[in-house]
Amino acid sequence: MHEHEGLDPRLIVAASHLEKRFGSTVEAIRSDGFEPDALIPCLAEGDTPESMARTLADLSSGLVDVLESIRPDLILLIADRYEMMAPASIATAMGIPIVHVEGGEISEGALDQQVRDALTKLSHVHLVPHQAAAERVRSLGEDADRVHVVGAPSLDHLRWSQLPSIDDVRAHVGVDAASPPLLVSMHPVTLQEDPVADAVELVAALDRVDRPVVFCFPNADAGHDRIIDLAEAFCRRRRNASLHRHIDHLQYWTLLAHAGALVGNSSSGIMESPALSIPCVNIGDRQRGRLRAANIIDSAPDADRIHEAIVRALEPSFASTIAGLANPYGDGDAGRRIADILAGCPSGQSLLRKRIASTAAGSGATAASFSSETETSP
Repeated sequence: MHEHEGLDPRLIVAASHLEKRFGSTVEAIRSDGFEPDALIPCLAEGDTPESMARTLADLSSGLVDVLESIRPDLILLIADRYEMMAPASIATAMGIPIVHVEGGEISEGALDQQVRDALTKLSHVHLVPHQAAAERVRSLGEDADRVHVVGAPSLDHLRWSQLPSIDDVRAHVGVDAASPPLLVSMHPVTLQEDPVADAVELVAALDRVDRPVVFCFPNADAGHDRIIDLAEAFCRRRRNASLHRHIDHLQYWTLLAHAGALVGNSSSGIMESPALSIPCVNIGDRQRGRLRAANIIDSAPDADRIHEAIVRALEPSFASTIAGLANPYGDGDAGRRIADILAGCPSGQSLLRKRIASTAAGSGATAASFSSETETSP
């Protein structure tokens, strides 16, 4: 987007990016060369659904002044985090067209599903990761001409970035080279009565696995403090385990490439591990319904079943069956496609006015086709 002559991107950074307890990742954004145009501290204290609601309220309030000042032609939102409901609702009220990345996915076991579908209906242009997602967005009544298959942007790092060496990454995360570690990314399951129950079972299973373990911090959903406590307790009793508030995205890719398996319930396992043909043990219902590659081993949230799945994932015979598999989430060129589509969008009323398509038109084309006048570039 920065390199595209038809775009003038502005960056708003908020919520956990600004919090020391989550690694102050705004500094990672700056170190990559992107200075935010606005910062909105809004992450409420606490570990409950009420704290999530307060975060939304504070973010919404802060966004009004920021968007009034910037007055963008478009607002670009990604994926399914609950925080995205704030910019979507404020942009709707202010008459700013919304472009949504990674709609059409399914993750039935989390609040993310409701958020993603709500964002789809509020959005005016849809940049989806694969054809099945495009068909689902169209089935929700969205105009086929506004749905574009671009792939998952996170995969672009693997294609275009220079990854650090594994020795440097091992030194940073504190694991030895004796055996490839288990990389653990486990988040609260927001639609369960106890959003941490699956994590309890995972840690019990990890107690039976003799491998280095690297925990990534959970997201900021209700229940995250308890998952952090579980990981910290595990690390205290295991010499070869560590917990990290933030792992730089390129270091994460290197670590993933050299991991024995990715374990947890993160979308990273579903979308990113196939790009490296790394086994992934996906636990519970949080990602239920997502498109899967052959490297995904689904496990019930039970310590015995999780242990069995990890043992299977680490077997050389399983690794041989997934070598060179195709990733259904794209080829690592999503960023260029997204920038081209954004630059070609009309602005103003021609984009705000949505034609609600018949769901029978679900097999329509995915190329851009706007018939109204084009104003200034976004």
